[in-house]
Amino acid sequence: MTLKNRIFIVLLLFIPVSIAADLLEWGPLPLFATSALAIVPLAAWMGTATEEIAVVIGPSAGGLLNATFGNATELIIAFIALQAGLVEVVKASITGSILGNLLLVMGLSMLLGGLRFKEQTFQPVVARVNASSMNLAVIAILLPTAIKFSAEGIESQVLQNLSIAVAIVLIGVYGLTLLFSMKTHTYLFDVGVAGMESEEEPHEEGSGNLRLWIGVLLAATLAVAVESEFLVGSLEAATEQLGLTPLFTGVILLPIIGNAAEHATAVTVAMKDKMDLSVSVAVGSSMQIALFVAPALVLAGWVIGQPMDLDFNPFELVAVAVSVLIANSISSDGQSNWLEGTLLLATYAVLGLAFYFHPLT
Repeated sequence: MTLKNRIFIVLLLFIPVSIAADLLEWGPLPLFATSALAIVPLAAWMGTATEEIAVVIGPSAGGLLNATFGNATELIIAFIALQAGLVEVVKASITGSILGNLLLVMGLSMLLGGLRFKEQTFQPVVARVNASSMNLAVIAILLPTAIKFSAEGIESQVLQNLSIAVAIVLIGVYGLTLLFSMKTHTYLFDVGVAGMESEEEPHEEGSGNLRLWIGVLLAATLAVAVESEFLVGSLEAATEQLGLTPLFTGVILLPIIGNAAEHATAVTVAMKDKMDLSVSVAVGSSMQIALFVAPALVLAGWVIGQPMDLDFNPFELVAVAVSVLIANSISSDGQSNWLEGTLLLATYAVLGLAFYFHPLT
């Protein structure tokens, strides 16, 4: 058993602790902290169960399953926050997930991988395709904000209608990217897939029990939903006690909580000189957030009567545009080293500080 898995098993102890914190009313800060720690291993179990199911049902259906459930934890947390009316926190978490994957995860991967290997390589074609998709996402979330600023007095319902239409387009594009990667141009992604398969621990006889892993996935998903209720319910009071703004919490804290397991995987494989897989995890997750999770939340908000549009805080848009720009410029040549990783991490640190000192609006 790897050190990472041992840590996740220990963190599972925070599930009963968080339940006790809720029932015994220990206060918002202990409830927030324990539920956040409990979500980390649950997200890892969701990822493991998804991969095991994918092995059983085959590459095509398995790829679709992985693409759908890749950011399930973040989607659950954001949906519960949306139900609670924390729309700005949800938007901030979308921003933070993109920043975290492109800057923090890819930066750590390139830095730690580069310290062990002088120079690492990955598929530049895949990097360019993902870069183009991220550029589209930036344009899509920029337009509603630009329209609001250029058309004074525009009604919120107009922005909502525009956001719904844009969300449908983005989900359609996401579907086409899946078709591209899993059907028409699979040869471009073969290296990353092979890397993922080699990372999996050897399957023991009977480990492909479909019912077992479906049960694990459902149980982990239910547990994540419960812990997310605890997390969101205590979020405002806990962050106020910590002296943090909702913007900083959404951009920095929530994405790290929801994506910790995936982040650990990307960094671990980079240290094994498998940058194709590491970049695929980091950039692919960002693309899924921008093209699937964000528009799905817009449509979900419309369905449940909790409207959410794509009118983001201008500062968030600047941060996303900067992160996409520097990530694209660094990854376009298909090579990486420790200095490029440091540059990505420095960008993340500067943006994190800016969000920390950004005043409440």
